[in-house]
Amino acid sequence: MSKDQSPPLPQAQARSSAHEGTAPLDPRLYCDYKTLLHLKGQAQGFSLLPHQRAGSVLAGRHQSRFRGRGLNFEELRHYHKGDDIRTLDWRVTLRTGKPHVRAYSEEKDHKIVLCVDQSQSLFFASLDTMKSVAAAHIAALSAWRVIADNDRVGALIFNNHQHQWFEPQRSQHHVLRLLQTITQYNQQLSAQTSHILETRSLASTHAEQTTTLLTAITRLNRTQPKDCVFVFISDFQHTDDACIEQLKQLQRHNDVLCVWVADPMEKKLPESDRFIASDGQLQLEVDATDQRLFSSFSQSFSDKHTSLSDLLARKKLPLIEVDTSGNHLHQFRTALGDRAS
Repeated sequence: MSKDQSPPLPQAQARSSAHEGTAPLDPRLYCDYKTLLHLKGQAQGFSLLPHQRAGSVLAGRHQSRFRGRGLNFEELRHYHKGDDIRTLDWRVTLRTGKPHVRAYSEEKDHKIVLCVDQSQSLFFASLDTMKSVAAAHIAALSAWRVIADNDRVGALIFNNHQHQWFEPQRSQHHVLRLLQTITQYNQQLSAQTSHILETRSLASTHAEQTTTLLTAITRLNRTQPKDCVFVFISDFQHTDDACIEQLKQLQRHNDVLCVWVADPMEKKLPESDRFIASDGQLQLEVDATDQRLFSSFSQSFSDKHTSLSDLLARKKLPLIEVDTSGNHLHQFRTALGDRAS
């Protein structure tokens, strides 16, 4: 586990009073450690593993779709052209008069790496729950699911200033440390932090925000990983061509799942003549009657969505979308095939 040496961000006043016991955390604004722990009970009925064909090189400790000489006997079946003759069951063949083979399933070892974005752009919601809280909940649920499958879980947790890397391990204690870090990063977000970012020079702020996700992906590529499943949980606010290229490189020897945490207001501006946008310190009046603004705003979101969808379609993987309505866990589990959710 490694971490850069950037100084921690100042904490919001609401969290300071919560730590003093005078006011609880608002679960819509911030996640807390106990909530992430309790998500363990919901980590069932879905799988993070892509549906691989028999030729896939991905691995996992649970039963896989591989056929051949493996560890666990699965079934007796009729011989088909191309089957390995070493798997012939001669006793059954002689008794039935028809060739039969013994089919096995392999046990493999999967490594799942969660890339959890807690950047300032996720401290936003127009409905119920902050995008940052939704991302933290999904990351925790995913970590518990991986451990339940007896696989290895790792993580890269990052924000605008720092990141922390966790090597994939098969340990509940490892997950607890991971969840503590997610909670710490989540509770560093505030409107006060946003104001600090705005007071920096425009050039440095722009470079920092537009390279946050890119820096995280580039760091992963430097390790030259193979046969991993990377789960990116982000709002992909600053996704550009460089990010897509880095994701393509990561996808060459791995599988990449993207969980897009989006707010309806990011897809389409509210229908009003004028409205006020604020970062908690500064305000801007927006003329919503300008059709060019509406068109450009919607097109920007559509372009990013198309780029990510096309990238994942190469391996027939879905782009999972959740929103800030407070139903993000239900949406996530449903997208992964959990009918019971």
